[in-house]
Amino acid sequence: IQPDQTAKLAVVTQTTLSVDDAADITAAVKARFPAIREPKQQDICYATQNRQDAVKLLSGQVDVVIVVGSPTSSNSNRLREVARKLGTEAYMIDSADELQAAWVQGKARVGVTAGASAPDILVRQVVERLKALGAVAVRKLDGIQEAVKFPLPKGLKLEGAAEVNLEHLR
Repeated sequence: IQPDQTAKLAVVTQTTLSVDDAADITAAVKARFPAIREPKQQDICYATQNRQDAVKLLSGQVDVVIVVGSPTSSNSNRLREVARKLGTEAYMIDSADELQAAWVQGKARVGVTAGASAPDILVRQVVERLKALGAVAVRKLDGIQEAVKFPLPKGLKLEGAAEVNLEHLR
């Protein structure tokens, strides 16, 4: 790109990019436009990064990874790519009905993960389908507890407003 001026440039990325992907993009843009402005705090979906990090760990422990998520979901596609880059077979499905028996035949361990927008019920249905195909044990891996907070901009804050903790609704 050749902007008309380079004094007032800023870099923004899609919030569902992983921290790693966003850092690569920002570094490339900064190399070309050193004075570019960046956000004060990474406006990245840490859930996306956490899921990708979990798939990195999972991929080393399983023979195949099944990603529950829509083919139009950016983060679901990245999960499949992460597993494949690590040399693990990986497939993405929108529903348990799409799970092909051939993908898991002869596999000792199958990993299941889901994109951010995939409902838990779909994951449970995939696990049930795996059981129907012969899975004898299911082990849930502990996830990462997320504690990142993004404060409201000054113009949106209400004076004297109390912070509400909704953690109990999880």
